[in-house]
Amino acid sequence: MSDSGRADAILAQLPREGRGRLKVFLGAAPGVGKTYAMLQAAHGQLRQGVKVLAAVVETHGRAETEALLGGLPQWPLLRSQYRGMTLEEMDLDGLLQAAPDLALVDELAHSNAPGSRHAKRWQDVQELLAAGIDVYTTVNVQHLESLNDQVRAITGVQVRETLPDWVLQEAFELVLIDLPPRELLERLRDGKVYVPEQARAAIDAFFSQTNLTALRELAMQTAAAQVDNDLAQGYRQLGQTAPALRGRLLVGVDGDAQADLLVRHASRVAQRRHLPWSLVHVDADRPLDEQGRAYLQSAQQSAERLGGEVVTLRAGEVARTLLQHAEERRASVVLVGQSRHRWRRRLSGGGVAERLLREAHGLEISVLDSDTSPTRPRRRVGLPSRGFDYALAVLATVLASAAAWAISGWLALPNISLIFLMAVLLVAVRSSVGPALACAALSFLAYDFLFIPPNFSLSIQREEDVLTLAFFLFMAALTGQLASRQRRQFKALRATQEETSTLLDLSRKLTAATDRQAVLNAAGQHLGGSPHQQMCLLGRDAEGAWTVEVGGPLAFSDAERVAADWAWEHDQPAGRGTGTLPSGRWWWCPVSAEEGPLALLGVCPRNGQGVSAEQRRLLSALCQPLAQALARAQLAQDLESARLHGETEQLRSALLASVSHDLRTPLTAMRGSIDSLLALGEAIGVDDRRELLEGTRDEAERLDRYIQNLLDMTRLGHGSLKLARDWVAPADIVGSALNRLRAVLAPLQVEVQVADGLPLLYVHAALIEQALVNVLENAARFSPPGGRLLMQAEAQDSELRLAVSDQGPGIPEAERSKIFDMFYTAARGDRGGQGTGLGLAICQGMVGAHGGRVSVGEGLDGQGTCMTLHLPLPTQPQGEVE
Repeated sequence: MSDSGRADAILAQLPREGRGRLKVFLGAAPGVGKTYAMLQAAHGQLRQGVKVLAAVVETHGRAETEALLGGLPQWPLLRSQYRGMTLEEMDLDGLLQAAPDLALVDELAHSNAPGSRHAKRWQDVQELLAAGIDVYTTVNVQHLESLNDQVRAITGVQVRETLPDWVLQEAFELVLIDLPPRELLERLRDGKVYVPEQARAAIDAFFSQTNLTALRELAMQTAAAQVDNDLAQGYRQLGQTAPALRGRLLVGVDGDAQADLLVRHASRVAQRRHLPWSLVHVDADRPLDEQGRAYLQSAQQSAERLGGEVVTLRAGEVARTLLQHAEERRASVVLVGQSRHRWRRRLSGGGVAERLLREAHGLEISVLDSDTSPTRPRRRVGLPSRGFDYALAVLATVLASAAAWAISGWLALPNISLIFLMAVLLVAVRSSVGPALACAALSFLAYDFLFIPPNFSLSIQREEDVLTLAFFLFMAALTGQLASRQRRQFKALRATQEETSTLLDLSRKLTAATDRQAVLNAAGQHLGGSPHQQMCLLGRDAEGAWTVEVGGPLAFSDAERVAADWAWEHDQPAGRGTGTLPSGRWWWCPVSAEEGPLALLGVCPRNGQGVSAEQRRLLSALCQPLAQALARAQLAQDLESARLHGETEQLRSALLASVSHDLRTPLTAMRGSIDSLLALGEAIGVDDRRELLEGTRDEAERLDRYIQNLLDMTRLGHGSLKLARDWVAPADIVGSALNRLRAVLAPLQVEVQVADGLPLLYVHAALIEQALVNVLENAARFSPPGGRLLMQAEAQDSELRLAVSDQGPGIPEAERSKIFDMFYTAARGDRGGQGTGLGLAICQGMVGAHGGRVSVGEGLDGQGTCMTLHLPLPTQPQGEVE
């Protein structure tokens, strides 16, 4: 055995993370002491300091059991009213809130009161286990789903309360509580199990020694199967070869009364032989009636409960399809029911079982013969449709007879039969086997009556004519059946192609969807077109409330919301047709990925029926690509959030670095000047003192500009920048900006060119002035000492242009699109390593807020940079503007 197999076996013995352990006390019948043994084990856990709560324990008035129960902490039962009766059930929500280490839950197969969250108590136990609570429970062997038919055959009693076998198979520990039948009968007679009147009735009806012995054997077989599994698991933990799975078991069912019996028998065989198993139904394009569909749906649901796989195949020939599927799945055993021997099946080579036995090679074919005569499903063929098909057969025969009579004078007698064969083929292609055979029989009679001598008589004089008619009837029936089979296969392939096309179309649209809403819209196009059922997709908002994302506004009752909450929280289907909160109209199925549910699919059949197993499988197939697309959209959103978070962090780091440098520089200069003035005082000359004070003022103005840039950028980013527009002359804006920067521009040769008669601007003057100041300061910072700086203002093409040209190192063309990004500073160019990198970004924002733009071009004499502010010129005001 490989190391990975050994590791898997060891991990399988460990409890799943956060999940409790289940210990089952199994008995052959009531009264063997299961509850007593469970309470004794609970007392042992209580003495070890384990927090134990008795959730529900049925003592049936037994003094010894009540004495043991009295020494344990008990959780009160939940009482409810139903049809005038007071029913007591386990308080599941209370137990989940109390969160004991160990809960005692008696009678695992018990059916809960109507209105409970789950239909069965074993489902409550599964929720307790999922919450990390260990559970001790009891069950009798007759309550196992797969043994239901055997128990009825042994005792004559149909057990209504059952639980799936996989619940016991997942138990961490199974304890068989055994009591010989004679001792159990003595306990019954002594009144230790039931009161005397009930005890006598029980002995007469159920507790006979023969029944108890048979039930005891079933209990031992169940426990032995569990021991075999534990033993095989132990071998795998030791690294030794464990018994390997030998293929797969396939059970073929149709819509008849023995389908459930076949499923339960297959489950027991698969369990004893350690085989995975599948229920296979071959749809031969012969629709079932209501009863047949009910039988088939019940069998499929039983298979799902018992841990089997449900498969539906579409084909014309059942036995051959089963064999092909068995070969594909590498099955070793095929189980079918005994077919009823009708003359038609005998003539066609026998039923499905006989054909499997004749054609199978290397497969074990098991045939289960039930005591009851199976009722074959009546095929759902509407009378109008059926009458039309047979009318078509009669009409085709009449037309073929007329055509053959019309050309009988020019064609030989054997050629005339081809016309009747053509009519049979036409009917077979247009209808089914029955009308085709009817057409063949009518054509046979018409051919004999009209064309075989003596004419207009069914008698035959020549022996060779008998052979001709027999050959004609055989060929007509054969061709009709072949044509009908081809039609069935064509319809099956077309139905399969439609399903495949639906999946491909959905997958293609989901692949093209880039976000969650696009994914949901693509899914809604496929889910909303069914005339038989209403569908929706739900999601949760930030507060955890339900939102209908696909399917339009819908109203849900409180019970349906509770079922939706449970399906989302436990990642399992709930609602109508399930064992969890089935009182509502909707069936809820989570659309889940590895991290949990991403959406919730709701289905409400319009006819009031439940969602069939075939519909659930189709919806599950649609949910798989939908879940993948939603997970992909969620991943893309998370990646985008991570990218934005990274950019935010980068922005914050750049801001801190810029602020720490550019604010510290003027503060350091100001502090140095002030310290000099304080330390030297009157010793400093008047001119030097004035120079220090002017330097302090210049650095203070510089600091003010930095802070103003930060504030302006904040207002721009939050959309709180208000434009207090007014009419202003461009020359005033240029003059004010140059005056603010006179100290910065002093080392340069500044040339100003403002055209005469420029139109007025309707702008926020302070903002445009600040934008122009940022551009001028940027040009001055990188201009060489004594360099030229040209300031131009002109009107052109319905806009005013304020251009600032310098003789600096210039900006490479590849970087010109980036210089307006916040905190972008180039190592060379107009914004080298100095500065916060906010000035031009603020300039772009301020000009853009007025509907303008900023462009970058070549500077003076092909050297440096030219920054141009483009501002739109509105219609000029009438009259004088002050």
